[in-house]
Amino acid sequence: MNYGLMADVLVVVHFAFVAWVVVGQLLILAGLVCRWEWVRNPWFRVLHLLAIAVVAAEAAFSYECPLTTWERQLRVLAHQPVDQASFMGRLANRILFYQAPQEYFELGHMLFGELVFVTFLLAPPRFRRRRHVRPEASAVNERNATVPAPPPLPREAPRPKEEVVHTG
Repeated sequence: MNYGLMADVLVVVHFAFVAWVVVGQLLILAGLVCRWEWVRNPWFRVLHLLAIAVVAAEAAFSYECPLTTWERQLRVLAHQPVDQASFMGRLANRILFYQAPQEYFELGHMLFGELVFVTFLLAPPRFRRRRHVRPEASAVNERNATVPAPPPLPREAPRPKEEVVHTG
């Protein structure tokens, strides 16, 4: 089994996840300013919030991301340090993992999670409202064919205008 390739694929997936969260937030903020309707999509917004909530929870409890752990384990199995990974593996790894105290990463993840949460509250997603259908339009007979709507009521004949007589 090619563990080095699996580690490279995993770090690229990890990079894509981080990019989706960060770029997603930037697009949400830009979309609110530009009034783009798609940034209010409930599926996008809820998944985006859940994604950063997982990251922020990991940071709050000083829990290492499972993707990082799995990549490290795959590199050990492949007897391959990161600098011997493929170009994409090295690139994604250099972008994701840079040297800084762990507290900075944890604080940054939690603050970014708060930003996403506040954005979610101040500019919530828009859920579509179901339109009410008139009962006669949704009626169905036994053969599963729609029942035609009843004919319109006859109109009343127009009334002649009454003449108004002004006295005085």
